[in-house]
Amino acid sequence: MRRDLPYALSGLALGALLLGNAALAPDAATVGVADVALVLVMAAALAVCRRHPVVAVSLVTASMLALHVRVHSGVSAAFPVLGVVYVAAWRGNRSVAALASLVFLGGFLARDVSVAPAGRPGQLIAERTALLLGWFVAANVAGLVARQRRAYLEQVEQRAVEAERTREEMALRRAGEERLRIARDLHDTLTHNISVIKVQAGIAVHLARKHGEEPSATLLAIQEASSAAMRELRATLDVLRAPSDGDPVGLARVGELAQRTRAAGVPVRLTVTGQPGELPAEVDQAGYRVVQEALTNVARHAGPASAEIHVEYAPAQLTVSVTDDGQASPVRPVTPGVGLSGMRERVTGLGGTLQAAARDGGGFAVRATFPLGGPVPPARSATDRGGSDRSGQPA
Repeated sequence: MRRDLPYALSGLALGALLLGNAALAPDAATVGVADVALVLVMAAALAVCRRHPVVAVSLVTASMLALHVRVHSGVSAAFPVLGVVYVAAWRGNRSVAALASLVFLGGFLARDVSVAPAGRPGQLIAERTALLLGWFVAANVAGLVARQRRAYLEQVEQRAVEAERTREEMALRRAGEERLRIARDLHDTLTHNISVIKVQAGIAVHLARKHGEEPSATLLAIQEASSAAMRELRATLDVLRAPSDGDPVGLARVGELAQRTRAAGVPVRLTVTGQPGELPAEVDQAGYRVVQEALTNVARHAGPASAEIHVEYAPAQLTVSVTDDGQASPVRPVTPGVGLSGMRERVTGLGGTLQAAARDGGGFAVRATFPLGGPVPPARSATDRGGSDRSGQPA
């Protein structure tokens, strides 16, 4: 309705102009109630000409011809007709606009001829006819030009939308192709190597038991770790091939991670404080990965050492920390490797902070803090000393 308001106001303004011109023109007749009704019909038709151009053209042309015949208001009666002719041509009703122009010009000319004043009637009629003809031709052409311009702009906008959609499809296709390439490379290299480790460890365990010997804890840990690595690698490949699938790890499986680390020969103690709440998936997975990488570093670089994992749930943040009593010392700074760099990128990418440094009393400490958007239930304390499930990611 707001779009129709300018047309309605234009109709009222033109109606006032017509009535004022008829009242002031010396050769015009007296304006009556019927003439005012014709002006109101014209104003109402103009108000709906955008939505119903054909009906508006018909009503405005008929009412203005009738007003001109009754009152002889002059060329001002053509103004409303010019407006609806333009709108009709702009809305695509070219034949209706042209027919209305011819009808109004014919009726206007017939009225002028029938009441032509004495003297030089032919010249006066010719001047008015030429003036109105030029106006109506201009109104029709302007309407056609406006329609063509609107169609051109719509076409340009559609092409821009299509180009943007095509670019997005190409980007998604390239991303999918890159994921598939990475999946193939991982399958052809890493999967093969881990499979060899798993098979060799299994054979060694089998041979040891066949000869009546108990396999060493290190050999069993290798077998366990290789099996878990194969499971997670397959899950990773599934995610690369279908990003919506997969079973992401989280802090609920930290106990399994601690148990596997103990099986590898590193004593681990896990402490959880606070009530675990509903964590964002990215934060949950990132916390698990921080603990995983820290325990991997303990097993590789700390030497004979024990580790302690602390997971703290608070209303506004999640904190995970891993400390060990290994060989690291402040006098021998640790050079950050790929693992620490990736850990820091993962944490800071979620708005958190990471601290990783040697402890004053010896050993190394990793502490990651993640901000949380929602509240967490009241805190409680629990200590986990191991899990029984052997599935998950190896330390």
